[in-house]
Amino acid sequence: MAFKIGPINLNAIAQGVGGLAFGSGDHGSEDDDSGVERLLDRISNGVLADDRRAAVAELQAVVAESGSAQLAFGAMGFPVLMSVLKEEQDDVEMVRGALETLVNALTPIESTPGVYNEVQPASLNSELLSREAESISLLLSLLTEDDFYMRYYTLQLLTALISNCRTRLQEAILATPRGLTRLMDMLMDREVIRNEALLLLTFLTRDAEEIQKIVVFEGAFEKIFNIIKEEGGSEGGIVVQDCLELLNNLLRNNPTNQILLRETIGLQSVVSLIKLRKGIADGFTQQKTVNLLGALETVALLLAGSSDVEPTKDANRIANQTVFSQNKLLDHLLMLSVESRWAAIVVRCAALRCIGDLILGHAQNRDALGSRLLGDDPDVEPALNSILRIFLRTSSLQECIAAEFVFKCFCEGNPDGQMMLASTITPLPQSSLRGGKIMEDANRVSFGSILVQALISSEGQNDLEASCRAASILSHILKDNVQCKERVLRIQLEVPVSALSTPELLMPRIVKYLAVASPISHKQETHDHTISNKKSMWLQPVLLRLLVTWLADCPDAVNCFLESPAHLTYMIELVLSRSSAESVHVAGLAAVLLGECIVFNKATKDNRDAFMVVDAISQRIGLTAYFHIWEEMQNSPLFISAASASRLPKPLTRSTAAEAVGVSDVQDGEEQIETDKSSTSPVDPLLTSFYDAAFVNFIRHLEPLVREKIVELFSRPKSKVTIIPASLEQKSGESDSEYIIRLKSFMEKQCHEMQELLGRNAALADDLAKTKGDSNSFIKGHNSAMQGTANGITSRLEADNLRQELQETRNRIETLKAEKRNCEDEISTYKQLAGKYEVDLKSLSDAYNSLEQTNYHLELEVKRARGGNESILPDLEAVREEGRQEAQKESEAELNDLLVCLGQEQSKVEKLCSRLTELGEDVDALLENIGDEGEVQGEDEEED
Repeated sequence: MAFKIGPINLNAIAQGVGGLAFGSGDHGSEDDDSGVERLLDRISNGVLADDRRAAVAELQAVVAESGSAQLAFGAMGFPVLMSVLKEEQDDVEMVRGALETLVNALTPIESTPGVYNEVQPASLNSELLSREAESISLLLSLLTEDDFYMRYYTLQLLTALISNCRTRLQEAILATPRGLTRLMDMLMDREVIRNEALLLLTFLTRDAEEIQKIVVFEGAFEKIFNIIKEEGGSEGGIVVQDCLELLNNLLRNNPTNQILLRETIGLQSVVSLIKLRKGIADGFTQQKTVNLLGALETVALLLAGSSDVEPTKDANRIANQTVFSQNKLLDHLLMLSVESRWAAIVVRCAALRCIGDLILGHAQNRDALGSRLLGDDPDVEPALNSILRIFLRTSSLQECIAAEFVFKCFCEGNPDGQMMLASTITPLPQSSLRGGKIMEDANRVSFGSILVQALISSEGQNDLEASCRAASILSHILKDNVQCKERVLRIQLEVPVSALSTPELLMPRIVKYLAVASPISHKQETHDHTISNKKSMWLQPVLLRLLVTWLADCPDAVNCFLESPAHLTYMIELVLSRSSAESVHVAGLAAVLLGECIVFNKATKDNRDAFMVVDAISQRIGLTAYFHIWEEMQNSPLFISAASASRLPKPLTRSTAAEAVGVSDVQDGEEQIETDKSSTSPVDPLLTSFYDAAFVNFIRHLEPLVREKIVELFSRPKSKVTIIPASLEQKSGESDSEYIIRLKSFMEKQCHEMQELLGRNAALADDLAKTKGDSNSFIKGHNSAMQGTANGITSRLEADNLRQELQETRNRIETLKAEKRNCEDEISTYKQLAGKYEVDLKSLSDAYNSLEQTNYHLELEVKRARGGNESILPDLEAVREEGRQEAQKESEAELNDLLVCLGQEQSKVEKLCSRLTELGEDVDALLENIGDEGEVQGEDEEED
């Protein structure tokens, strides 16, 4: 143990620590520490066991009631009581009292109103105790004791510790052998201890991957679902809530545990938690609502996948979607979100978001939702129609956001589904509009009819909100689908009453709503003026998002938008009308829309082309101010947070559960307003939801394209000439030569001015591409350039003819030069061929000469060979005799060497014989035996 009891001035320690928190007044030590020192002395130095137990009981009561006693105990009491826990475990009563005293020392005491404490004694004591790893190991060892209260108080003590020092306690438990195993065994203990262990594990497993792995290895999934089943499932109490919290901690950002759950327990157990009996409208208590939220959070975690992998490429997520589909999860989610309108709003919202996660990137689940029918005969309606009605009618913005999320996930990466929904959008007859309300006959109304009726119903403020909500759904249908954009572009809103009436298209109506939705137009003199403005602040951004999505990569939509000059003028006014934090997004999205009119503009008419849009922006806004507004929107907190938004739901804990359920108790008419961190003005929740990662990335990639397009337009003038000045006509009495000379001088002057203006525009365009902030010099240079352009516009148009003629002449010269280069290339080719043939001929000639010389030498050698046949052959006998003599000499030399070796061996034998004689051996007998053995060996060799 690190704690040791020795001769220490406990009074001085208590005064020092107590003075830190409560000041060092004139009170005595007995008043400061409430007699803690005296009681600790009785416990450590007492002789009678009863007296020590009584001292522990008194200390327990004092620490539970006094903050100064807690502080004094933290300074000098831990070594005493930890020694009791370690050395006196046989005295159960004393150990119980010591554990309960430690629990009281770590439990905060409500401070007296008006008294400010600089130091919280409970937090300080938790810090002191958690620093000693041996203390944690000792406490974990007490979990194996037979006494019920010892185990119970030990779990309470660990829970109090982890509330203040979670990270340190997690490390200490991991370092203790079998520490987590003992905690997991407590889940199989009696109910009270099981519940305490469950609460402790929920704290331990938060953001601790290693602990999560060990807990799952110890069979956590089986034990959790067994407890949930014993407690009654979603109908159970707070124990079920703790089980679900522990389960979600194990699954959050942990694909390994998700796979283990799917392959061992199965996901059917999760689905059963949200299963409701159809037609049951009561029994939704607050605790059941929290339990359903926890179960829906489990579903959301399993469907969210990994944060670093795209949803459509996450194999684990796709596997979870497939298994959930096999277990009919969609039916239960639709029951919770659509059919059971008696459920709390927060539950319906969570169920709708789970439906979106279930169908995102999964074709089978998307098709299942698209073909699902809800209700009983004859009131049967497609599920998408029902969700659309909820989206259009609900007064809860949170439910509106959740319903829109379903359509966003349905349309994302699903061109067939988008086309299916767009095909239902058809013109409506006049009889279908009854006061601007949506028809109630679900059997005869298609998805597109509901959407169009909501779009064109704009008689009042509420109808305008419905139109903007419908526009939000339409933006998801049109996203990244050119066919749908072109189809909806041609759809008439209403069937014409007569052949003379002009049909109205959807895009002009959207721009009209954009003007009507301006907060300025909604000012009222009544007391609900503030509420009206809060409701309408998100209308313009939603409508602008629809137009931005519609015009993206669709030249026909850009052409339709620019057909009316008023549209461009109004967009410029929106860019210039920045007056509040919310208008940053309105002005920024309007700037993005103007950028699309530049980049995706393929028109050739002067009043609709990209040059006209750039000219209007530069004259009315200024290019620097235009891009400054664009960047201001991208630097807003909403825009930045959308790029890094997490798909995981916020953890539901005991502390946040009451708040979550409290939100569901808010009346439907009340609006939940968030606060933008960058300003004090309220920001609507719907405004915070329509910025998603895809939309943000699109805007960021569009900005450099707009800059490049403006550079190109500034560097390249328009080629058409529409005005011929009268000064170019030949004057009366002017000769042809004089007229030609005057024209030449005039054209030379205009060409010089034109080249100067082009160079200036190119330089300004380069500055625009490199500069993203405010620049006064750029504005001055640009204004002077535009003034020069205005003064010389007529001259530039006049000089275009000359430039075209010069260009044609240059083209003819270039053609002749090209023909000349071709002729020269052919001549060079022929020369190369001739040189090659000459080299080949020389090589053949050299080879022939070489062959002739070789042949000549061979003939000479043949002649010499024929003339030498008469020469005398060598004497073979002499050669043989010489060979025999050499062999005989060699054999004689070998024989001499052998005789020398035998003589040496004979001398060695003689020496050995003399030595053996000296040693008393009979040499003759030994030689006879050797001779006999040699004869026997010879006979054996002959037989062989």
